[in-house]
Amino acid sequence: MYKRSNTRVIALTIMKYMPRDAGITRIEFEGPEIAIYVKNPAVIVNQPEIVRKIAKELKKRIVIRTDPSIRLDKKETKKRILELVPKEAGIDENNILFDDVLGEVIVKAKKVGLVYGKGRSIYNRILIETGWRLNVVRRVDNEPQILRTVIGYLLSKSSYRLNVLRSVGERIHRGVVFENRYVRITALGGFMEVGRSAILVETSESKILLDVGINPAAIGSYNMYPRLDIDSLKIEELDAVIVTHAHLDHMGLVPYLFKYGYRGPVYVTKPTRDLMILSQTDLLNILQASGKRLPYDQHQIKTMVLHTIPLDYGEVTDIAPDVKLTFFKAGHILGSAMVHLHIGDGLHNIVYTGDFKYGRTRLLDKADDTFPRVETLIMESTYGNTEQKRRAEAEFDLLSIISETINSGGKVLIPVLAVGRAQEILLVIADAIRKKILPEVHVYIDGMIDAVTAIHLLYPELLSTHLRERIFRGENPFDAPFIAKVKSRSERESIAKGPEPCIILATSGMLQGGPSVEYLYYLAPDPKNTLIFVSYQVKGTLGRQIKDGARDISLVSPEGRLELVKVRMKVRSVEGFSGHSDRRQLLAFLANIKPKPRRIILNHGEPAAIKSLANTIRRRAQHLGLPAGVEVYTPSILDSIRVAGVA
Repeated sequence: MYKRSNTRVIALTIMKYMPRDAGITRIEFEGPEIAIYVKNPAVIVNQPEIVRKIAKELKKRIVIRTDPSIRLDKKETKKRILELVPKEAGIDENNILFDDVLGEVIVKAKKVGLVYGKGRSIYNRILIETGWRLNVVRRVDNEPQILRTVIGYLLSKSSYRLNVLRSVGERIHRGVVFENRYVRITALGGFMEVGRSAILVETSESKILLDVGINPAAIGSYNMYPRLDIDSLKIEELDAVIVTHAHLDHMGLVPYLFKYGYRGPVYVTKPTRDLMILSQTDLLNILQASGKRLPYDQHQIKTMVLHTIPLDYGEVTDIAPDVKLTFFKAGHILGSAMVHLHIGDGLHNIVYTGDFKYGRTRLLDKADDTFPRVETLIMESTYGNTEQKRRAEAEFDLLSIISETINSGGKVLIPVLAVGRAQEILLVIADAIRKKILPEVHVYIDGMIDAVTAIHLLYPELLSTHLRERIFRGENPFDAPFIAKVKSRSERESIAKGPEPCIILATSGMLQGGPSVEYLYYLAPDPKNTLIFVSYQVKGTLGRQIKDGARDISLVSPEGRLELVKVRMKVRSVEGFSGHSDRRQLLAFLANIKPKPRRIILNHGEPAAIKSLANTIRRRAQHLGLPAGVEVYTPSILDSIRVAGVA
């Protein structure tokens, strides 16, 4: 065993490059960043190459903060910001908030670029003249209340958060301890099944959890949990948790970790942070309403928020002494990410796709396929034995079914996932009505769709090129006079029983609780109505049962009685809208991925899908350009695979 001290090397390197007149007062390890506190930020602003040199030599993320003694009074700082930032940016005094601990001023703006100024000129002037670092976030008219609450909570707990960052930072930057190096992957959930995704990555130095979700078919039961009870996993000893995206089967149990002692970081993209909080809160509401046991409470969600560290795509970040993390675009939902782990000094590289879409949609561009290095690829296989319809064909089928139902005086119920599928389907329907392809009827959205859609508007730069351009022109593609937001449960019966045809988009997408089940109760008996599935229906869910032919189902009535309901409405399924890659796209990804992996581990699929895809990969390995002797694994839950070194 040996210990290589990093802290002294880091300090000496910084002092070597930093000019004396910058006035360094201290150097702190704050999470994955090294924070240099200075009294004269102008020196750094005027010589940006200094920070670049330090970051390049240390291979670390560097942030410059100001010493509290030089920061201007808050009232004067607000005044100066309002003087320097053009009015067209859409900021006002009420949307300027201060983080005293980190020395940041959070500015909410309609036009973010105008606040920074050309070449960050306004940003730099504010930093030099006030001593406060700008943190600009986009402002939308219907900002969800939960996001305002989160920002306020983060500011109120800034000292706690700083302590978290410094504790994490000391761990990350302390240097490697153990010489014996190995990498092992253990399947905890989401292998030979869809749901409760969780993967443990172990090295001799660290333990990292990739996703920790629930099984949507088993909410409220023991089987909703991944296998977090194995001997080699002590929750309080985890170094990091990485969440690929904000669907409950990938992040639904993150707060549960904090209930049982975890106090480390949670790495996500910024949209995933926002959507994750919203979805977890909604899950608690659904479980509470149905009388099921809660796996955690609001307190654990709040603790999770304070430990969450958002990262941008392509940002190489140390998350353990021997592991660097980089997020790549996954194309699945807003903020979804593929995980690249660089372990040791070139020891091993893992790419975990999470859920990904290797094809463009109305909402997002397709997933990335080029990485720095990759020896082991962990790839989802949801549609490993299925080829979906082309998107244009799927849209035609959807609109044809809707048109037929409306023209016959019926109502259309589309159960949707609130994140991703709801926005995709809403865009298709809204554009069809605008172009007179569909008659103009009310399109009702129910559940947390409205709040999630507002979050999409906060991050237009992460949406598809076409959608981004529409939003930057001041258009809201998700809104129209015919789109109505259901604000209370009391409206649902009148919508379902009203005389006019309409379209209803409601959560949940698999009919496992939520408003979609209530609409189903009202609409199921009428053969004029149509139920359209546009999402993958996990085995064991009510949606899957109906899709597979069940027509006598048990539902809880709005009054709380369990009733047998006959499904007489038409049931249709339109494939092609999935945010998952189908078989054709999965194979195209393998053909195009650079560099080529030597080992492929398949997960997130039912056994038939995984086995079919595995056999195809082995048979067509040469055609796909994979290296000779490529290994293809199809592990089950609790299986472990050593992918590097000696255990």
